[in-house]
Amino acid sequence: MHFAFTEDQELFRASFKELCERECDATRVRQAWNGDPPRGLWKQLGELGVLGMTLSEAADGLGMSELDWVLILEEAGRCGLPEPLAAHTAVALPLLEEHGSDALKADWLPRAAAGDARIGIAFAHSPFVPHAAALDLLLVQRGESLYAVPAKDCAWEAQVSVERARRLAKSGFEPRREWLLSEHAPESLSRAFNRAVVAQSAELLGCTQRMLDMTVEYVKVRHQFGKPIGSYQAVKHRLADGLLRLEFAKPLTYRAAHALSLGSLGPEVDAQVSMARLYAREAAEFMAKAALQLHGAIGYTFEYDLQLWMKRAWATGRALHSDAWHRERVADVAFKALGAS
Repeated sequence: MHFAFTEDQELFRASFKELCERECDATRVRQAWNGDPPRGLWKQLGELGVLGMTLSEAADGLGMSELDWVLILEEAGRCGLPEPLAAHTAVALPLLEEHGSDALKADWLPRAAAGDARIGIAFAHSPFVPHAAALDLLLVQRGESLYAVPAKDCAWEAQVSVERARRLAKSGFEPRREWLLSEHAPESLSRAFNRAVVAQSAELLGCTQRMLDMTVEYVKVRHQFGKPIGSYQAVKHRLADGLLRLEFAKPLTYRAAHALSLGSLGPEVDAQVSMARLYAREAAEFMAKAALQLHGAIGYTFEYDLQLWMKRAWATGRALHSDAWHRERVADVAFKALGAS
């Protein structure tokens, strides 16, 4: 099968990239670590159409699919965007539009799409919520039930995270009937989890690309024994290995996004999503280690920008279940296929 992104998808990605490069450079990412995220950026994302891109046209959205936002979130990872874009756009808004009452949707969807509100997601397997302090509404899974909880009514417990721009917190609340969106939504929650995993994988791709780019530039200017260290074969091999892992992870992530865009459900889709996650995280972990090794001592310092993306890769790659859990999802499908044959 021949696959390629459309011209419109690439143009939308380019517009998002231009905005991020202008409003969210490394200095602003570093400021977010100190509790001062880029001001006005969320509103600008709304004006660009990014925040409401997954809402249907009936809800004043763009009616875009996973294949549209996978490129956007890849760029978000590359620029280190310190905002809950993945949870808000890729996961929470489709869930809220599907299960929210007319009154709830009328209240939240326009504001969420315009950049006047942030909506997060908390799955049953983890109470930890990134960007908790910035959220206005939290969608919470409890078993097969789904709640929409005003962030002000959550009992937040701040957590220490290696990646400070995410401002991690543990959520807690006593369920109320008026917050209940659905008592039985297993398919929707499964689809939402898969969207979250693909969004995570896309962000890891972008993060890996940023670390690779930073390291390539560094080895061009860092001299040892009278010439750039990038001229040494061992250094070239290390960078080539990082690029190879990234290029293997990309098509798996795009394939998973394509499967979700078709509305597919089932073990095979679950396996494709988990494979994307495994390869994207492996690429990010490898590149973080290689970048640190090739930068030498400067790569360890807080003042150098590399640590912003290394820690983003480490923190992002450890959310949404472990490698072992995702390997088991892939293995289940493989074993069933072997049994059928």
